Amino acid sequence: MLDRRHMMLALGAGLSTGLFPSITLAQAAGKVPVDAKSVLIVVDVQNCFVPGGSLAVKDGDQIVPLINRIAKTFRNVVLTQDWHTPDHVSFASQHGGRKPFEVISLPYGEQILWPDHCVQGTEGAQLVKGLDIPHAQLIIRKGFHKDVDSYSAFTEADGKTSTGLGGYLKQRGIQRVFVAGLATDFCVAWTAMDARKQEFETFVIEDACRGIDTQGSLAKSWEAMKAAGVQRIQSGDLAPA
Repeated sequence: MLDRRHMMLALGAGLSTGLFPSITLAQAAGKVPVDAKSVLIVVDVQNCFVPGGSLAVKDGDQIVPLINRIAKTFRNVVLTQDWHTPDHVSFASQHGGRKPFEVISLPYGEQILWPDHCVQGTEGAQLVKGLDIPHAQLIIRKGFHKDVDSYSAFTEADGKTSTGLGGYLKQRGIQRVFVAGLATDFCVAWTAMDARKQEFETFVIEDACRGIDTQGSLAKSWEAMKAAGVQRIQSGDLAPA
């Protein structure tokens, strides 16, 4: 499988997808059923990631009404929150002389340095006020370990520390994972690819996501997701069972 470090480097050096197994899955055609064995994972729709936030994704706020509507068709919904310590290792401010978006080496691999964001208990870390999914059953907080970053809802950036989400979903009989949120080319992509690693049928709802898209990172993340067996759909493709 592709080393996780390549996804961290998507803002700079680029991402190679040649190491993925050869899995050919066409973009999902027709309607995709949403049933009791399906879950919607809403990734990091937080104040820091929408316009006005410290790590804003362009038009990130525009997906909120669509996610609210989509969520109503799912019995099962999980939300995620980036939840960093004030001195988190991924913050450029913790590395003297370093600037955001530079890349450094850490014990678990290459790490992009970010502006301070989603610090535990701050307004920036809160879910966007307009997000309205009262029936969500679980919130997964990630990135709360000071010395390791975490993009995926399933596994932290060291590739081995589990959030427990996979076991939770399997014990509930979930078979199909649908992913929406921010940002497409990082936390959404990593979540979707880790869902595939855990053998869930996985879909990313493209119009319910927004990406950073720097130096081709968005296209590269879609290539990586396709190679991993993630299916790319639109919200209009969903069909409540």
